[in-house]
Amino acid sequence: MTEQLNLTKIETMLIELLEEYRIPSVSIGVLQDGNITDFAIGLMNLSTSEPATTDTIYQCGSMTKTWTALAFMQLVDEGKVALDEPVRTYLPGFKVADPEVTAMVTPRHLLNHTNGIEEAIGDPGEDDDVYERIVENIENAPQVFPLGYTHGYSAALGYAILARVMEVVDGKPWDKVMKDRLFDPLELTSTRSFHDQVDQDRAATGYLIRSLEGDAIPSPVPYLPRSYGPGGNISSTPDEVLKMAHVFLHQGKAPNGTRIVSVEAIREMMECRVSVPDPYLLGSEWALGLTVYHWSGETVYAHDGSTIGQQARLRILPNSNLAITMMANGGPRDSFYRKVFNAILTELGAVTISDLPQPDPTVKLDVSKYEGAFERPGSRYEVIAEGEKLTLAFVLDPMHSRVLGKPPRITYELLPIDEAHFLMASADPMEDKQTVAIYDIRNGVAQYLHTNGRVNPRVID
Repeated sequence: MTEQLNLTKIETMLIELLEEYRIPSVSIGVLQDGNITDFAIGLMNLSTSEPATTDTIYQCGSMTKTWTALAFMQLVDEGKVALDEPVRTYLPGFKVADPEVTAMVTPRHLLNHTNGIEEAIGDPGEDDDVYERIVENIENAPQVFPLGYTHGYSAALGYAILARVMEVVDGKPWDKVMKDRLFDPLELTSTRSFHDQVDQDRAATGYLIRSLEGDAIPSPVPYLPRSYGPGGNISSTPDEVLKMAHVFLHQGKAPNGTRIVSVEAIREMMECRVSVPDPYLLGSEWALGLTVYHWSGETVYAHDGSTIGQQARLRILPNSNLAITMMANGGPRDSFYRKVFNAILTELGAVTISDLPQPDPTVKLDVSKYEGAFERPGSRYEVIAEGEKLTLAFVLDPMHSRVLGKPPRITYELLPIDEAHFLMASADPMEDKQTVAIYDIRNGVAQYLHTNGRVNPRVID
């Protein structure tokens, strides 16, 4: 690519968007043909009015999973683990409620979120043995869906099990595995796997934006529990996130020339994919530690992340030798990300983000197939038929309702895209359009509801 980024133009737009969305700050990095351009706008801390800089450290949230997967693939390269060997090969005491899953679940199922194990991790604490305790705590964890049957995002559990495998095989805590295998070889001086290791003088404060009129509120949960570590606790800067992205653009090599993983490992991570039931919001496929989008014919690899008050996005475009990351201490908002990334992609002459599909008014539904409740611990969706129309009620648990400042029940109109996919239209100006899949019709009714990566099974009355 030969086009250069007009920083003045992009920064002017960002100032306006931060004001529009009430987001305190954003830090962005662009890796183009091997060179990194990074810039930051806004305040990392509203109380002190300290400005964000390119050295400000943000929480990566679930982008952490890409880092963990990359380190796991090093062990695959070394022949210490195998993607399709049962987890029990490495953790002989591993057990969940379903005997078949106990015997057959593999690292590949964990990496691509097809294991189906409920996130019943209990309270494993904050000590160094947290991932060992998680594995012990799930011996009675039920299945959300049969092993390998569909995709259903695992926020913490799947990658915590992977971390425990890494600890046993590598003989050291997961945090040390990540430092030795990734952070040091990539020459990362700011990236850390646990909040107490982060330079607090450079750490952005997370904020909740509950309205476009009120002030941003400091997050009541400044960091995620340690149980989320391998799936959500890395903190970093855009520059260092892009050093990790460089590995995917350069066949497994770091910017300093160090080989992080083999060419074959990168190919496996990017090409081993499963379909996502809701293919519009978070990618149409899930690879090993990566989501996969298809923008106007170009394959784009990605991972998003959010904590309670911070967000991170990463997009890798191999055909354009380009990667973009954005980190912010407010949000997340899908429309904000789309505006920012599309402006940058347009400036660089690259393909832009595909729009969400439009509803199809010609689709005729048998609404009785979709009616009912779909539920997981902490979330409940109720699909209600009103004549020929469907609405969706999202029932929040009291804690989430209180933290987010939202009512305990939020209702959306469901606009059909086709017989399995819907737009969720909201009247709330703080909510962007979302999509949802209600699918797998058996015995006359849909068995699962899938949105925001998560799958919720039908509640059997």
